[in-house]
Amino acid sequence: MWLPDLQDSALPTYLALVEAIATAIGRGELKPGERLPPQRRLAWTMGINPSTVMLAYREAARRHLVSGEVGRGTYVLTGSREASLFRLKQPTAAGDLIDLSTNVPVHDPDNRDLSTSLAALAARGELDMLQAYPSAALVERAHLAGASWLRRRGLELAPGGLLLCAGAQQGVSAALLALCEAGEPILVERYTAPGIKAAARQLRLPLHGVAMDRHGVLPDDLDRQARATGARVVVLTPCLQNPTGASLDGERRAAIAEVARQRGLWLVEDDVYGVLGSEAPLAVQLPERCLLISSLSKSVAPGLRLGFIAGAPQLLERIDREAQATRWAVAPLSLALACEWIESGLAEQRLAWQIDEMQQRWRLAARVLGARMPQGRAVAPHLWLDVEPPVALAEACRQKGVEVVPAEVFAVEANPGHAVRVSLAAALSRAQLKQALEGISAAWPIG
Repeated sequence: MWLPDLQDSALPTYLALVEAIATAIGRGELKPGERLPPQRRLAWTMGINPSTVMLAYREAARRHLVSGEVGRGTYVLTGSREASLFRLKQPTAAGDLIDLSTNVPVHDPDNRDLSTSLAALAARGELDMLQAYPSAALVERAHLAGASWLRRRGLELAPGGLLLCAGAQQGVSAALLALCEAGEPILVERYTAPGIKAAARQLRLPLHGVAMDRHGVLPDDLDRQARATGARVVVLTPCLQNPTGASLDGERRAAIAEVARQRGLWLVEDDVYGVLGSEAPLAVQLPERCLLISSLSKSVAPGLRLGFIAGAPQLLERIDREAQATRWAVAPLSLALACEWIESGLAEQRLAWQIDEMQQRWRLAARVLGARMPQGRAVAPHLWLDVEPPVALAEACRQKGVEVVPAEVFAVEANPGHAVRVSLAAALSRAQLKQALEGISAAWPIG
């Protein structure tokens, strides 16, 4: 029977148990389809309350690590390895791993924008009002601010062409729920973001991977897969794709838009990285068949939890006929702050800082990694390093004190390929990133 060791954890017992499950899955100690110990038996063996184990199993199921069925037990989900990326991270201590496994924007520890904005709201007597439900005026203001933000992506939105949501993950889930029936095949890139895989699993939508090259998905294979599977929906990240960093050029985008029209495909475009790049979204070429999902999470501040779903009004009605269901999850304080920052130009300043820092870190990676650095790729917040075998490199990096993610976490098909993803923006500083990259270089000898 699998037994976790919780002695060194500072977390509450039930969360420590969830972390132990995630770690065991990541290391292969718990395999897909394997049954976890019964709750009461594990509680008795470990000397803890059965309700604590029940809470842990429930939280592990919420994170898509396991699935519990009454009368059958709790089992490790197939493909739950990618869900372990979202497990709760404990504070970094001296000698711990440098975690480059999750895609987050660079955090500027010297920035005081949030403190200043909150103080300004309080000084104007507006802070207390944000304890209530959002007013109609605030919602309308947020719609205008969102349309203004997406205009920099080349989108001129008609009235009613935008929904608010609590981040891109909720936006993608809402779009799939509106466009698909359970069991319906969905086309995605061969390597796709863990959040997309998790949303599809939760909605019981089987994924089919479309072949890629260094520029992104191949139009011919998209056409072949659409014909072979009968899929009606495709989910793509055309700009700075996660995890590969690929960006579709204009010619490739036009070809994909043509395939979508010919095959009657609805496109869900994950554009969360779009403002960090230079290419226009596919939605510009395919407005009648595209739902574009964006947010402020990767470019301005992840804590705001504000996202946008843009598209033709008739498509948005399929998601939310009353135009309020998705926005109920957005806190009024987030709406107010986002509006302030977009209207004042502060969001643009924070975006510019993020892009500059990303470029600095990309150049640093090129200096440290040398010939290991991928060629012909746009500057992205993450690196996709071709290496064989990737799991061995990930473990070697861990031995050098760096956490990276092998391709199997992102792969849709059974053959995961040979690569690892390195999240450059996740390091706390360039000095820490340099240390981590030197560890990767030492773990990955050339020749």
